[in-house]
Amino acid sequence: MAPPRARGTWRVLALLLGIAWTLPNSALGLLAGAAGLPFGARVRINRREYALVFHRWPWGPGGALTLGNVIVHTGESLDARCRSYAHRAGLCVDPDMLLGDHERAHVFQYMVLGPLFLPMYLLCGGVSVRNRFERAADRYAHTGRGWWPWPAPAVPTNGRRN
Repeated sequence: MAPPRARGTWRVLALLLGIAWTLPNSALGLLAGAAGLPFGARVRINRREYALVFHRWPWGPGGALTLGNVIVHTGESLDARCRSYAHRAGLCVDPDMLLGDHERAHVFQYMVLGPLFLPMYLLCGGVSVRNRFERAADRYAHTGRGWWPWPAPAVPTNGRRN
């Protein structure tokens, strides 16, 4: 086992490599977020989410969108409580979660997959309860574990057939 200082060095190196690997996605997020600045969006570094966060972004149906290490958010704070995709689809009744925890899982997914994230996310169904990336982010937000989307657990159904 590596000494604690060496483990910390490897962790920082992995974090920096992940940030560099997903830089093309982060650039898209920076462009989107910056477009909202003249219309009231505010930007902050959020170390807990490993992201630059644009709050009060003026467009969209509400919630947040992660692009690399950038989160574009229509609300005031990522500490807002929200429901999982499965809960909103009526497939289960689970407790609310913190939006920031869900988005942090996407940041981790982006740092591993880099420019491959968006095509893979879209191939897995886009914004949907069936998307393994969204289910993994919900799982991570509820438990603090399991942000990686493979293998994906079954969608909860509460005994219902789809």
